[in-house]
Amino acid sequence: MKNIFIIGAGLSTISLIDYLLKNAPQYHWHVTVADISLQAAEAKVAGYTDGRAIQFDIMDPKQRQSEISQADIVVSMLPGSMHQVVADECLSLGKHLLTPSYVSPEMNDIAAAVKEKGLVFLNELGVDPGIDHMSAMRIIDAIKKAGGKVLSFKSFCGGLVAPACDDNPWNYKFSWNPRNVVVAGQGTAKYRVNGQGKYVSYNRLFSTLTTTQIPGYGDFEVYPNRDSLQYCQLYGLEDIQTILRGTLRRPGFCEAWNVFVQLGCTDDSYIMADSASLTYRQYLESFLPADGNRGVEEELADYFGLSQTSTVMDKISWLGLFSNEMIGLRDVTPAQILQHVLAEKWGMKQRDRDLLVMQHQFEYTVDNVTKRIISSMSYEGQDRENTAMAYTVGLPLAIAVKLIATGQILPVGVNIPISPEIYLPILDELETFGVKFVEEEMS
Repeated sequence: MKNIFIIGAGLSTISLIDYLLKNAPQYHWHVTVADISLQAAEAKVAGYTDGRAIQFDIMDPKQRQSEISQADIVVSMLPGSMHQVVADECLSLGKHLLTPSYVSPEMNDIAAAVKEKGLVFLNELGVDPGIDHMSAMRIIDAIKKAGGKVLSFKSFCGGLVAPACDDNPWNYKFSWNPRNVVVAGQGTAKYRVNGQGKYVSYNRLFSTLTTTQIPGYGDFEVYPNRDSLQYCQLYGLEDIQTILRGTLRRPGFCEAWNVFVQLGCTDDSYIMADSASLTYRQYLESFLPADGNRGVEEELADYFGLSQTSTVMDKISWLGLFSNEMIGLRDVTPAQILQHVLAEKWGMKQRDRDLLVMQHQFEYTVDNVTKRIISSMSYEGQDRENTAMAYTVGLPLAIAVKLIATGQILPVGVNIPISPEIYLPILDELETFGVKFVEEEMS
């Protein structure tokens, strides 16, 4: 009997918990789902005899030690900032750990101790990071095995709304944390083109775009992610000429979003005075040059050189930001006000489905011939709860748990899924669930 302990029962755990509980009788697993909300944990294990739901406070040291000590494998679905508490306990008690989050400096600090104890601490096992690593490395390793050299690598990912449920001018709805969308990209994007380093500050990010097409879904625009250069070493591409990772949006989204960035509406660093007494119209006006003789619509259009009948203005108007409705939020930042607006307007309805799209573009040489590979994946969710985003976060984790629980050899220490013994079985099984990359190769 293997005891699997899952900490956190949020939306992203649906496919993870369902997979493990469905397979529990065959593999003799017992699955405990723990959450600060007992109701949330109970909902995830309802109907399964091999599951247990408990109310759990990760900051309670006695409960934390007691529950983790009984586990063989621990899966932390907590916010990334809380993984280290779990990691330290797992190291102390000699338990394997899996997370969907980026490896933190603190996690790296204990890597030697984790390896010395023969433990598997596997991170970045969601969709991005996660499936992006695995699908990219499968192609990179294949190119190298054939004697090829990768010249260019571009990787794009986006969580959007399925076309059949796309009913707003932004062609976008939230399929993950709204706050992360509002503050996305803050910092400087770093990448490389033809051997030249490129650096794009936040104020230029949404006007520095490339475009691509996804089979079956048409055109997309791409803005660069923060630091693509770190993947040179991570993927063994130190001397690559071009490397770029980016986020996918429908055409026209970035031009309109850039208005908020340039105005300062995505700033989360200060509290707006008297925010509760402002209207949304006054909120916008707060960021525009003082005039008083013209309407906010005219001021905004002139400031950005737009026609008042442009699609950008239509998008902003659709959000209700020109209205006299009171904001009604006290002691909040500009970003929090914008998030409040978007959470209502971009929220998914009960039967709405999200869309996950990912694409890798490779250029490489083999036998003095230059070739290209375009590898694309798309997946639509079922409804507001069973989203493509949640599905593709939870499933890779669940499959990795099975690999460890069934004694398949995985590298000990603090790792991410970039070695064949991890990514091959996970990608192969993901294909049986419909999460499949379609590759197009051309010379």
